[in-house]
Amino acid sequence: MGTNGKHRTHLVWDWNGTLLDDNIAVVGATNAAFAEIGLAPITLEQYRETYCVPIPRFYERLMGRLPTEVEWERMDRVFHRHYTEQREACGLTAGAAELLAQWQLAGRSQSLLSMYGHEHLVPVVRGYGIERHFVRVDGRTGPSGGSKAQHMERHFAALDGISPEYTVVIGDAVDDAVAAAHVGAKAVLFTGGSHSRSSLEAAGVPVVDTLAEAAALAQQLSE
Repeated sequence: MGTNGKHRTHLVWDWNGTLLDDNIAVVGATNAAFAEIGLAPITLEQYRETYCVPIPRFYERLMGRLPTEVEWERMDRVFHRHYTEQREACGLTAGAAELLAQWQLAGRSQSLLSMYGHEHLVPVVRGYGIERHFVRVDGRTGPSGGSKAQHMERHFAALDGISPEYTVVIGDAVDDAVAAAHVGAKAVLFTGGSHSRSSLEAAGVPVVDTLAEAAALAQQLSE
């Protein structure tokens, strides 16, 4: 409990496309996966207009059919290999490091939940020098390509004593809002990542253009 009986807002940050500015790596890796089965490359704009989860459904929107299981496994493998190579050139989103430090200094808690594989995520977050700002860092365990909802449930089970009721999820995908609603948390979506503003607005939660706006709004939403 904060002062005046108010609860302190907890933030659950998304990683790819939210704290990490990796759109170029994601689109590059997507195009490498497409080339693997003879599909033409797409632009960032096309990506942001059509992106959705589960990922095979996203591929279906662009291919006109669902990938076969063999194609999906090949595309997923190629995507991750190329993404890993291209991610190294990506930086944090403008203002992200300062924002995380300020939130922590104000005595509020925050955690990180990503659909990036857990064993890859932890060293990467550590490499950007921001791991200390989070009470917990969780990546995906199990197969890739699905929704965050189940992972969010597991994240809160491990966030001992932090209530979803006083939590705001900040992410760049409609699925972040779906996962937040699944556990009873609120969400704010950021336009700098995987979705266009119009596709984010379909989620029915606040949409902002900067992470600073997202954090400020999160504080108001959960008080």
